[in-house]
Amino acid sequence: MTDPAGRVLCIDLGRVRVGLAVSDPLRVTAQPAGFLARRELARSLTPLGDLAAAREVSTIVVGHPLLLSGERGAAAEEAEQFAARVRDELGRPVHLWDERLTTAQATRALIEGGVRRGRRREVVDAAAATLILQSWLDARR
Repeated sequence: MTDPAGRVLCIDLGRVRVGLAVSDPLRVTAQPAGFLARRELARSLTPLGDLAAAREVSTIVVGHPLLLSGERGAAAEEAEQFAARVRDELGRPVHLWDERLTTAQATRALIEGGVRRGRRREVVDAAAATLILQSWLDARR
């Protein structure tokens, strides 16, 4: 199955926040798109649907937190269930993409960029989502 043309939304399921990133229309670059409270999405996917409609998103990528060994743990299974829910409720193709070490990589980049600790907590999930999405986009070229 080929994906329809258009932007891609990436979702990184953090413990407290869900980081978001969106591609450009040509699917070359990923940009951070903020975050949502995790508990908010537990109740309803409406905020994701609204964002997808506003940004003309045709495809969704969900970070797949595999263990370092490559095996699936509880977090990976939770992401798989979330991805299925997103696919069913938003009616768009959804792909799982390996996100191992992206949060650590994003945190390191934010530290190197001089972002203060309090601000890092707010943006690390969106930064990780951006890394996940850019990896997914690069793999498709």
